[in-house]
Amino acid sequence: MKRITPEEAAEKMEEGYLYLDVRSIPEFENGHPKGAFNIPLMHAGKAGMSPNSRFMEEVTKAFPKDAKIVVGCQSGGRSVGACGLMEMEGYKDLFEQRAGFGGNGREPGWRSTGLPQSTTAEPGRSYLELKD
Repeated sequence: MKRITPEEAAEKMEEGYLYLDVRSIPEFENGHPKGAFNIPLMHAGKAGMSPNSRFMEEVTKAFPKDAKIVVGCQSGGRSVGACGLMEMEGYKDLFEQRAGFGGNGREPGWRSTGLPQSTTAEPGRSYLELKD
């Protein structure tokens, strides 16, 4: 998998790549790259985070295998895992946005770069719309 900075991710989006944010719904609603889709790899619950057992099913329903996708999360861990799962399912044109939305302590994430962000999903891009 190819790992890129937030700035490079924004450039890829300008080239037509889609941004898949794999954070939980509350994280996504707290801020995300403008235009991002949300399919959580992990769900937030009262007992903490739990795996989304339907993650790949939901991804393959939402995106064809030849889609050009940048995958991001909060700090880079979940997005690496999501890319690995997607590659095993045949997705080939993937970029992992390292440092995620919030940064990872070594490098800044999307939030601190001044790149376009939103707290509202564009139509058809929220998890509630994509999961059905």
